[in-house]
Amino acid sequence: PSEEIITLMWSFIVSIYSIGGLLGSMFAGYLSVRFGRKKAMLLTNIPALLSAALMGLSRLSRSFEMIIIGRLFSGVCGGLALNIHIMYAGECAPQKLRGVTAITASTAIAVGKFVGFALGLREVFGVDSLWPVLMAANALPAIIQLLTLPFFPDSPRYLLIDKRDKEGCSKAVKQLWGDGDHTAEMDDMMAEQEAINGQKAKSICDLFRDKAVRWQLITLFLVCSCMQLIGVNVV
Repeated sequence: PSEEIITLMWSFIVSIYSIGGLLGSMFAGYLSVRFGRKKAMLLTNIPALLSAALMGLSRLSRSFEMIIIGRLFSGVCGGLALNIHIMYAGECAPQKLRGVTAITASTAIAVGKFVGFALGLREVFGVDSLWPVLMAANALPAIIQLLTLPFFPDSPRYLLIDKRDKEGCSKAVKQLWGDGDHTAEMDDMMAEQEAINGQKAKSICDLFRDKAVRWQLITLFLVCSCMQLIGVNVV
């Protein structure tokens, strides 16, 4: 193929991650309610491992299409994991630590990018013979999560509000926060359960029509847009 076609292909390989992220984000809410936060987090490892296998074996198979599909699956994993992780971590944290816990997602992204750049150096994996290993490196955190997350309880809020399992919620609270008086947090969740009782889940269209969260939505949209337009992707 010509140099222009090769450049187009690599541009497509890079950008298809964002399309996968959009697809993953669209299904994150459904999966987190259908299977629970913990099981949904475990399910996100499936596209992660698929992407690692496809990209890691792409050179051996002499197939650039495997890299494209692998990047798509990797994006789906990112879109799912980022949304569900913040939900799961925030709901598992006690109220006074909820904000700090939610920030860990941004910290993990920053650390992950740094590790990715470091591993991509020519002195590490950024050479002709080792780049498939670099592209399959996302299998490592997926395997670690598969081995460790089953020992954690599901989100107390999910157990109480979505599953209506008060006993399971109480056990999860004790496992996560230790023995003590957690009556205030339980009361808050009970009040939320009563407030949303009988209401159906909101759709994306409902979100855009809801005037109560319009300024919050505009603020988030502007912040995320600015993050994408400051040139960090080009760098």
